[in-house]
Amino acid sequence: MNISKYEQRVLHALAQGGRIVHRREAESNRIVAVDCFTRDGYVLSDCTLPLFRKLKRRQFIASAEGGPYRVTRLGLAAVRAQPDNR
Repeated sequence: MNISKYEQRVLHALAQGGRIVHRREAESNRIVAVDCFTRDGYVLSDCTLPLFRKLKRRQFIASAEGGPYRVTRLGLAAVRAQPDNR
């Protein structure tokens, strides 16, 4: 499956145990901002709102019971293996 470099970077961070935290607008309950955190607690700046919506539309990420968004099985299958650099 063809995914962009930024999608690949975000999915890889999520596959290693990261999460995407979202903020909603009070009146319309729409998601207006997202922050992608790595497993170490750093913020990944590559995760933008349009990229988040694209990953959600393609069902690569999902939220369970109102929690943060995490990678799905489909997202794990789409991400290429990368060395961890540790």
